[in-house]
Amino acid sequence: MTTPVIASAHELVKVYGAGATAVRALDGVDVDLVRGELTAIMGPSGSGKSTLMHCLAGLDRPTSGTVVVDGQTVSSMSERKLTALRRTRIGFVFQAYNLVPTLTALENITLPLDIARREVDQAHLDLVVETLGLTDRLGHKPSELSGGQQQRVACARALVARPAVVFADEPTGNLDSTSAAEVLGFLRSSVDDLGQSVVMVTHDPTSASYAHRVLFLADGRLVGELRDPTAEGVLAALTGLTARPTGAP
Repeated sequence: MTTPVIASAHELVKVYGAGATAVRALDGVDVDLVRGELTAIMGPSGSGKSTLMHCLAGLDRPTSGTVVVDGQTVSSMSERKLTALRRTRIGFVFQAYNLVPTLTALENITLPLDIARREVDQAHLDLVVETLGLTDRLGHKPSELSGGQQQRVACARALVARPAVVFADEPTGNLDSTSAAEVLGFLRSSVDDLGQSVVMVTHDPTSASYAHRVLFLADGRLVGELRDPTAEGVLAALTGLTARPTGAP
């Protein structure tokens, strides 16, 4: 049986700048991301992991190569179609939460649906809110919430529109270990229990251990992966990457 793919990159290249100062952030990446899994992307600083996620999510355009998300070729889309895709089929969770300070938690959660003029599926909203433990916080403004609660609101916002895939960029980078574990546990349960697909960039082996699969980048290339990872296994793999000579295959 063919494994369903939610997002893929083929011969993906991203170059910033030109001439002698050009930086090749991605150097021919080929990868398939599986539907219904939590995939973590890791690598040393400057390895291209955030660039890969941004190209996959349609936040950045590749220099060459192809990106397909949910059956649609993102890399050649017009900006208008790309905006519509990001609004309806792609969810985002960022390190900085990106909540609107004047809106309540509930208003922040439903904001993407309001912008897209789509009706809220109340049953799904209730399920997401309850799973995230936000039921008694919906009337609170972001300033009245802890960092962990704000990030859970951001997760709910990403999931309430039932996107095909959620991209999370260092989603626990600003959180203490307890809050981080809560957010990561929910991202994993959103896959296992809600059927979501999640792609997460992280530098933290413990965070990566919540994933079904970890992809490792170095020098803009995919250099390895782990299935059903442990924090120890991820740390060992990362240690091996940082010990590689620059440009080594």
